[in-house]
Amino acid sequence: MTQASMNPMTRHPAAALAFIPALALLAAASCHAQEEEKAKTMAFGPEFYLTNDSDHFQSRRVSVEFFPAFENADRFLGFRLGDYRYKQDSWKRSGQKLTFLARDIETRTADGGSMEAGVFEQGGHTLLTLDGSYRISPTKNTAVEFLVTRDWVETPKSLDRGINFTFVGVAADQRLGDHVTLVGLVAQQYFSDGNRRDHGRVRLIYQPSLDLGLTLQARYRTYRSTHDDVDRAYFNPKSYSESMLAIGWRQRFAGWTASVTAGLGNETINHDTSQPTRLLDVSLQSPVRGAHVFRFGAGYSRSTTFAGPSYQYRYLRGEWIIRF
Repeated sequence: MTQASMNPMTRHPAAALAFIPALALLAAASCHAQEEEKAKTMAFGPEFYLTNDSDHFQSRRVSVEFFPAFENADRFLGFRLGDYRYKQDSWKRSGQKLTFLARDIETRTADGGSMEAGVFEQGGHTLLTLDGSYRISPTKNTAVEFLVTRDWVETPKSLDRGINFTFVGVAADQRLGDHVTLVGLVAQQYFSDGNRRDHGRVRLIYQPSLDLGLTLQARYRTYRSTHDDVDRAYFNPKSYSESMLAIGWRQRFAGWTASVTAGLGNETINHDTSQPTRLLDVSLQSPVRGAHVFRFGAGYSRSTTFAGPSYQYRYLRGEWIIRF
């Protein structure tokens, strides 16, 4: 989506190094696909992702996926061809993206890695995109996850200018007993316009019963930006923080997994303006080893953007994979 002079991979060595774990994951996934003794089948199916917000910005992604090697929903190799549509009032934009998909995760422990590496063209700009993660558990009570994402900044002015970002981070989960888990993340986000954000997040999770699937969560996140002025290409306060109390529920029934998270919080912008925030997220997934794999998710959030303190964002996503 951007020219080489705007590419954060050439301007930020840390961002370039973030691709190394992804390449290693790709090689490991390819070797695993060749060496796996279990018979794999092929699969295909549709996928969609829809968003809209109170600024009248809408995005729509409709894709078709093909998996030449599909063992289950947590272990596969495949491709996705996506058609993108963006709209805000009279402004419109379309784009196309071809993505390579690789996933190799242990369902019981969630250890392993996933990667989506693609080529995304929109508005005369072309971008190599990446969304990858790799999780390991060095001890029974500790897990570490490495994260990297590279994509467009999805606002009309940013898409017109070809502004993209690269997000590189590491997260750690530490169990503090049978009922309490502490989760932390540190990350840096490089924008192709020269801006950088330093992120920090902490979440304390309390599970009152190991059988109910209910969690009580205290969340805090913050970031600081190096640039004050990005010409309103995207929401960019100098400093941002949010504290939130949330309740989550996750339950399995007949192999299906359903989850709901709802939260109320308060955000502070530039150590000055303070506003309430809200969060609601629901998801449903079929058994990972079924002949048909179905995923559905929907969410809502309310926070602040440069248009005002009552910014609302909604999304809807779905995927249906059919084995043959």
